[in-house]
Amino acid sequence: MNAKQLASLEPALNEFIDSFRKCFHRPTFEHFRTYLLGLMEDLPRKNVEVIALAAGVAVRTLQEFLAQFRWDHNRLHELYQHLVADHHACDDAVGVIDSSGHPKQGNKTPGVQRQYCGESGKIDNCVVGIHLLYTDNHPTNPFSCMLDSELYLPRSWEHDTARRKEAGIPDDVHYQPDWQLAINLLLESLSNGIRFSWITFDEGFGKVPAFWFGLDALGLRSVGEVPANFRCWPTEPKYDSLQGPFASKKVRNVVTYSPAFRQQAWRRVKVKDTTRGSQIWMVKAARVQLVGSDDAGRSRPTDRRYWLIVAKNAKTDEVKYYVSNASAATSVEELLRAAMGRWHVEQWFERAKQLAGFGNFEVRKYVGLMRHWLCSRIAMYFLAAQTRRLRGEKQRITFEQVTAACCLLLQKIVNCWRRSWRELLQRTAYYQRRNALSYACRSQKANASLDST
Repeated sequence: MNAKQLASLEPALNEFIDSFRKCFHRPTFEHFRTYLLGLMEDLPRKNVEVIALAAGVAVRTLQEFLAQFRWDHNRLHELYQHLVADHHACDDAVGVIDSSGHPKQGNKTPGVQRQYCGESGKIDNCVVGIHLLYTDNHPTNPFSCMLDSELYLPRSWEHDTARRKEAGIPDDVHYQPDWQLAINLLLESLSNGIRFSWITFDEGFGKVPAFWFGLDALGLRSVGEVPANFRCWPTEPKYDSLQGPFASKKVRNVVTYSPAFRQQAWRRVKVKDTTRGSQIWMVKAARVQLVGSDDAGRSRPTDRRYWLIVAKNAKTDEVKYYVSNASAATSVEELLRAAMGRWHVEQWFERAKQLAGFGNFEVRKYVGLMRHWLCSRIAMYFLAAQTRRLRGEKQRITFEQVTAACCLLLQKIVNCWRRSWRELLQRTAYYQRRNALSYACRSQKANASLDST
């Protein structure tokens, strides 16, 4: 990256931030600017406290900016999606649906409970979000951004009025299964002008037939992973019966025993499905019917036929199963390349947690969490858009190089390396006061516990 390219980042950043000014009053806009720049700074941890101290802003003020100040975050979200629709539309766009778990201590964070956490890989006390990523799936210069995020509110929060009120959960936010939240995210993005060539997702979403029918209703061409025990009919059953010969079959049995698969030869398909590069998959595919239901709620085959694909990694023998609602004329190679586009969301989460504080929220209000995720998505969008712009001039420029250049720029803007001794002493005094109050609070609770016994 040369000096001219580096110098172009500052006006691009100012223009980008100013494009959202209409969503704020003047003082609140400066807090938005401070928070957004802080999320892109090279800080040890990107929560409200660290960002405020690095910028020389009162911690309480920035906390209130997220949780209490009046600004139109819904309009900001819409402007952000309009930006993506206007500047990054393409014929091969893929929408990737995924969930993320964020371990948290205590029980005050909105939506927290013991549930499966992807980050720790186990049942943990955590917050779960459902997310929709947009990528152009370009083979050499991909652009990806997170379009939207929503909190998964567990059933345990649904009727706990006191807990909902304390966390500021809106009255219109209720428990919904993760797949329904994903449908809602897709609906909103479509209303804001986003268009997808494909939607893809993992087996956590693909295992639900109702999710597939929801995608059909939206007219979205989709391909997603399903578990080995997902059920379908390889052929139309002769009788409406629950007996074994006429019942739906698990997909692992279908691909093993059905003539539609046994009589096929394996096809070699080369795809890029992870950040490690291209891989060779051996593939078979056939048309099947999913498990629907009639008016009485009884299971029956769907009238519509879907693709069932089995893919085996030529190197590791890993086996994956996919279903797609694409037309019969769609090539298996195209189906598999779209399905393997999930690596974009895995890369985005890894970068966002490290570079934009996506998981560093320390909030007790629903609106604060939604605003933090929104600001983090916007910060990541700027880095991705500038990488795309600069890489168009020089192919070797990477996302990490653009991020490092932005950190240098932000050091200049916020002057974070030329602090006076007075500022350092003020920051140290703040931590000392906070620790003293925390110690006094713990001592008071411990003494009260002893008195009660």
